[in-house]
Amino acid sequence: MKREDEDTPRKYVFICGLQRSGTSVLARNVGRLEGCTSFKNTGVLQDEGQYLQDVYPPDGAYGGTGWYGLDPRAHLTEQSPLLTPDNIERLMRSWHAHWDDAKPICVEKTPGNLIMTRFLQAAFPNTYFIVVKRHPVAVSMATQRWKVSLSSLHHLFKHWLRCYDLFEQDKAHLSRVFELRYEDYISDPTTYHARIADFIGTRVPAEGMEDVTDVHNKKYLARWEELLNVSRFRKYYRYVAARFEPEFARHGYSLVSSAMFGGERQNIRAWHSPMGALYSLGADSSAFVCRAALRSQWFAKRQLRGCLPARMKTTLKQIGMAGGNTAASQGGHPR
Repeated sequence: MKREDEDTPRKYVFICGLQRSGTSVLARNVGRLEGCTSFKNTGVLQDEGQYLQDVYPPDGAYGGTGWYGLDPRAHLTEQSPLLTPDNIERLMRSWHAHWDDAKPICVEKTPGNLIMTRFLQAAFPNTYFIVVKRHPVAVSMATQRWKVSLSSLHHLFKHWLRCYDLFEQDKAHLSRVFELRYEDYISDPTTYHARIADFIGTRVPAEGMEDVTDVHNKKYLARWEELLNVSRFRKYYRYVAARFEPEFARHGYSLVSSAMFGGERQNIRAWHSPMGALYSLGADSSAFVCRAALRSQWFAKRQLRGCLPARMKTTLKQIGMAGGNTAASQGGHPR
């Protein structure tokens, strides 16, 4: 393994941004740029580098999606005691085992990179950081679909703010940063592919880039509008909107644009309520109960599966595959 080519210094490009922010499609497209190599078919979740090394704990050690950014231990900088020469060498060796060393630009994507940019810059030479940001409503609602780590909306808003605020603090210490909004990227991917290629010193191939769509963003924002206007829990959602609107405005996003209310501006100060803390407690409690029930169910299934004879496991797996093929042939999606 070489850290640098004799003629061209090897470059390390890290894709950063919360889960459900578009990091996966962005990383795949950056990996398709000329001279780039990224993780593919590694066998780990989303081909993320955090699962291909043992130098630093993965997000799950700090609570997982929607939680890890709130744990101070997850925020790594150049001051981390983990940055020993042996650990740096081991981390590079772990990831280079999955990169094509014939290519000079190595691309890695892990959402948690967002709060460990300074650590990665200290560990790798010639680093480039590409940071994507997506509307907090879309990120949070998409995250809530992962029921095993279900969290209340206001909790996920806090997590979004904490992670991007930490990045803003760390940014002054970084040598090369390219920032983009998911909404801008999906509206004009061709332009952003060209800009990113220029940033890391390469070119966009004539073909082979993956298409992107804004259909999911529209769906989540439409749902948020319904929650603010017609939900029976709209007092909670309006309280959350009023509480977090000023903080998200600092990042260029709004929770209460006039378009959500037929063009009428809202007096969000009136949405503050003495009952707000109680609403939030209720939402957190509900999420906890759902999360605990689903995790208990998952654990019970896992224990039961472990007790089954090998032949029965094979039969059940074949039945599951057959069911999936039937659903696919009917235009459905196997779960």
